Amino acid sequence: MALPCIAEQAIEYRDAGQLKQVQALFDASGSLAILGGASNVILPARIDRPLVLVRSQGIEVAGQTDTHWLIDVAAGEGWHEWVKTSLARGWPGLENLALIPGTVGAAPVQNIGAYGVELKQRIDGVEIWDFQSKGRRWLSVADCEFGYRDSIFKSDAGKHWMVLTVRFALPKNWQPVLDYPDLWALTEREFGSVTPQEVFDQVVAVRQAKLPDPSVKPNVGSFFKNPVITDAQAQALHQAYPSLVRYPQPNGRVKLAAGWLIDQCGFKGKRLGPVAVHDRQALVWSMKAGQRLVMCSG
Repeated sequence: MALPCIAEQAIEYRDAGQLKQVQALFDASGSLAILGGASNVILPARIDRPLVLVRSQGIEVAGQTDTHWLIDVAAGEGWHEWVKTSLARGWPGLENLALIPGTVGAAPVQNIGAYGVELKQRIDGVEIWDFQSKGRRWLSVADCEFGYRDSIFKSDAGKHWMVLTVRFALPKNWQPVLDYPDLWALTEREFGSVTPQEVFDQVVAVRQAKLPDPSVKPNVGSFFKNPVITDAQAQALHQAYPSLVRYPQPNGRVKLAAGWLIDQCGFKGKRLGPVAVHDRQALVWSMKAGQRLVMCSG
């Protein structure tokens, strides 16, 4: 949010050689504040516990299977830059997740997702540092307990961990995921002719058209969850609202679009004092701060 914040003590974590130092901070204080890009948090004016800014870098091929490339990426790598790098090196699969702000290490915490792809579908596991056992641990995808914008990293146990590396499993036999309306134009192409780069470019174009650039208008990302309801509930709503936006889920439930719901309430472009709903995307709120707008995304 570009609001002033001062930490009484801070360290930039860049490599494993600093783990002893970071552990010592935890031992002395009993708690740490750990930040990646800080793109989805509102910080207080002062942080009274040691702050660790994760700035580690590195992308390495960990191996491969018959079906996937296994790539280890350091937690401090920027997410969007990593997506671009993966495509440049011939490792597709992340293109639907383009232009999401933040770092690689933060991605599993939220189980980030966009345009029909979730992180849990594209990773093999996560390496963490456990401050309680004072050592490294490997968490499989099952261990991460991924849910809809949720994971074990948000639990009490996760409060004592720091993500070091995320191992991605990117498909050799790539197939485009074009299930969302914003990507349907690509389905008009001849079957098999769509490339990962074209999906990436389309996702970037859509996001830039709908969402404010966080480097220009600070925002905290999307914090409205799309409601997931029963199929019977979805059918009843569809009878009342034929234009209802809905996405059937593998488990038989149905996900609704929170943005559509907010829009139907007539809130798009509405302003109340210093707060307004973005006129291009109902999930994005804006708040006037002084002479500028501070964007607060839904």
